Amino acid sequence: MSVGITASDLGSALVLEAPERVPDGGGGWEVAWQPLGTLWASMRATGAAEREHGARGYGRVTHRVIVRSAPAHSPRRPRADQRFLAGDRVLNVRGVAEAREPGFLICWCEEGPLA
Repeated sequence: MSVGITASDLGSALVLEAPERVPDGGGGWEVAWQPLGTLWASMRATGAAEREHGARGYGRVTHRVIVRSAPAHSPRRPRADQRFLAGDRVLNVRGVAEAREPGFLICWCEEGPLA
């Protein structure tokens, strides 16, 4: 997939976060999100749908996020179990692939804490 992106198109600062298991104080575990750093990105909404969670409906928006590439095991390379923060918006990473343009990654994301 050619995305026609250049470094000058990366105008959104996103914080990349990874989940970490931490003790909950009662013998179990909970997930805490640890920031890994800020990545400059291009974001574009790609779709929207309504979903239900329990008895409540909510909207789901999907995005294509493009960032600079990083080596396979670098903490600066997004993975599908991580998320981006864009201000108070949460973008859950669902998949990552190399873009056709050398030096960039495409991240497919769903917006929202329930995404």
